[in-house]
Order: sequence, then C-alpha cells, then structure tokens
Amino acid sequence: MTNSSPSPAEKWADLGDLSMRYLDWGGDGTPVLALHGLASCAHWYDLVAPELAKNHRVIAPDQRGHGQTTQAPTGYDWPTLAADVASLMSHLDIDKFSVLGHSWGGNVAINLAADYPNQVSSLVMIDGRFFGARLRSATTWEEFQKRQPRDVSGTREQFLDRIKGQLRICWNEDIERIVQTMVWEDENGQINDILTPDNHDQVMHAMWHDPASGTWPRIESPTLIVAAGPTPDRIGSEFALRKQEMVKMASQEIKNSQVHWVPETIHDIGYHKPVELVETISDFLAKQ
Repeated sequence: MTNSSPSPAEKWADLGDLSMRYLDWGGDGTPVLALHGLASCAHWYDLVAPELAKNHRVIAPDQRGHGQTTQAPTGYDWPTLAADVASLMSHLDIDKFSVLGHSWGGNVAINLAADYPNQVSSLVMIDGRFFGARLRSATTWEEFQKRQPRDVSGTREQFLDRIKGQLRICWNEDIERIVQTMVWEDENGQINDILTPDNHDQVMHAMWHDPASGTWPRIESPTLIVAAGPTPDRIGSEFALRKQEMVKMASQEIKNSQVHWVPETIHDIGYHKPVELVETISDFLAKQ
C-alpha cells in the first residue's frame, strides 16, 4: 500500500515547557486525538489518518521527548503525559474528542480518559495498554528496564536492513520513510533514537511502577480494545496465550469496553493492515 493522500498540516503549539509539534490531518467531523507508541512519532498514523480524516478531524502529536517536540528532561509520568495532550486539545479549542493510543501511547490514552473524563468521549487502545509489565510473571524490573522497542544502531543502511527484516510482512516505501522520522543520524553516520536513553528510562520506570491495570477501573468512556492477533507462526505460543488472557482481563476491568481482534497481524497494525484498522475504529466511533 502506498499513501498518495494529501499531506497533513505540520504545526506547533507552545504548552508550558513544551513546544509540541503535531500533524493536523483536517477533516470536518468529530475530533480524534491519535497518540503514537514508545520511541515513535506522529507519523506512525500516516497510513491510517488520511482515511480516518474523511469523517473526523485527526490530530496526531509528537509526544514529550519524541519526534520534533521538546526533549524535556522530566515529565514522563502518566499524569504529565496526559496533561500534555489535554493542553494541546485545549490550545486547539477542542472540548470533546476521542483518543486513540497505540502501544505505549495506549497508556497515555487510558490515563487521559481516566483523568479527563469530561473531555474524552471515547477511547481506542491499539494493541496496548493491556499487557502490563508486572503481569508478565517471568519478568524482573532489571530485565524490563533494558527493553527497547527495536534495535536502533549502526548506519542508516544497517538500521533499515534490520527493520525491513522485522517488518517484511508489510515493508514498502511509505514504511521506510515513516521509520526514519523516529531516529537521527549523528556525525559518525550512526543512527540513534530521538527518545534519549535518560527519557526512555523514565518511561520504563512509569510503566513498571504505575502499570496500566491500575488505571483500567477508572475509565468511564466507551472503549474499544483493538488487539493484534498472532501471525500464523505464533498461534498457540506462550506469548499469544498470555496476551489473550491479558486482553480478557482488561475488558473485564474497563466498564464499558469491547474487543476486536485483527487476525494474523503484527503489533504495528497501522503498517500492516491500515484499512482494516480504520474500518474498525470508524465503525466504533460511529456508534458513540
């Protein structure tokens, strides 16, 4: 799939200690705030937002420490991250909106829904945040702290070859462009994550010490849990079975929730099956 849709408007908002960059995809319908995952950026939604913007106004920000938004040295706890994006919507004079959150962005989204119930009309968790760190019984804090979303090292060519292998199921020119918006090249020709190691450590601390499961019961808004079904080679694996258990637990704890499994796909559903993801989200939002 190649994205031939018009590009979004690239804008900035001054929000206290942040200069937040966001992509405004336009659209005349109800507003949707789209939050990316860890060490990602607003461009994660580049294949999803153009279609979603046919019926909604889609706003996709670079969150604190990500993309082109300020590299703030602190503030990677859930209340601050939720306040960041709530401030963005207030800056845009948008009082009521739906929020999407992919992966780690799902954790920001659930805290936004819990802390700002009068603003968040509905919530969509895109393969997160139902898999809490502490719910993985075999994981210790020391092991969890060292985890990275992907291997960002080597030259640009080496990095792209590695990511291409990981995303071979859906790799194309758009995805090659998108993944490069999340990294930078230093003077030695080495690729680095835009999210700094110190800020990454703060994120991991919040995920471990303030897990998603503690927020689930506070969510009042209608919620759609979109879960990535395993690819054929992982069906029946320990990870797949544990994930089913966690999705079930989240759906039971979140009062007004429903689950949609996207079959035979990867964590980055927006890369692999953007059309199905848009249809799933649109159907849900249309009923709210």
